[in-house]
Amino acid sequence: MKIAVISDIHGNLQALNSTLKDIEKRKVDKIICLGDTISKGIHQRECLKIVKNKCDIVLRGNCDRHFSTEHKDIDKMTEIERQRIIWNQNILTKQDRKYLYNLPFCYEFYMSGSLVRLFHATPNADDIAIINQEKIETKLSMFYPSEKTISQNIADVVIYGHIHHPYMDKLYNKTIINIGSVGNSFDVIRNPKKDSNVLETTKSNYLIIEGEYGSKEYTSEISFQFIKVPYNIDKELEDEYKNMEKENYRFELKEGKYRNITKIYDNFKRLGIDVDKI
Repeated sequence: MKIAVISDIHGNLQALNSTLKDIEKRKVDKIICLGDTISKGIHQRECLKIVKNKCDIVLRGNCDRHFSTEHKDIDKMTEIERQRIIWNQNILTKQDRKYLYNLPFCYEFYMSGSLVRLFHATPNADDIAIINQEKIETKLSMFYPSEKTISQNIADVVIYGHIHHPYMDKLYNKTIINIGSVGNSFDVIRNPKKDSNVLETTKSNYLIIEGEYGSKEYTSEISFQFIKVPYNIDKELEDEYKNMEKENYRFELKEGKYRNITKIYDNFKRLGIDVDKI
């Protein structure tokens, strides 16, 4: 079976449509979405409708949760955060918000002997960023179950989203994979003197996992394929005047950089990485 795993669409209709066209071309059997279909872009409802129609499994991301929640403490938030919540919630219907809020946290299955567990960010929370430079102990914790996982077994393969940066690593006979982002791809290690073409980063990213679905036996092959799909960024930005965060959204889509680079550098400093030497 071939399973496509997508994540972090963030209201980017052009990226989603181009990605699904590529998935259809590759004759995939099932599509799993790891969340954050909404927020940032203006085509949130269109993307949500497509995801509900095309994906076999949809998980809940932190933005799905945050912008579908009725915030009783909204008056205590900063003005910009209040505006973001109001703007995003005005785009969605009550039915949309109810659907998003009630999405499952986790999904798992066996494939070619491996227990594969999928979630948006970590086994415990949907809003913690585990980057590819993390310490080994932190990455190892991603395989352990929690009260939110379907089973209490230790996973062999973990697949997640949230950080918008695809990578794969191996440790202790286990495999950890981030599939990147469909609609909001960026790279965190950047330097204008060292960077290649930005289009290497700003394409849509997703993963295909292929193997014997449901098998607990290590008797068949399993494979992981990272896909990068080009899409029309300029067309996605044609009606950006409707977006309350249009400058940030344009910056991320065109430059492939996160709008809050200070937050990423804080993570680097926490890990002992000298950001001045990047």
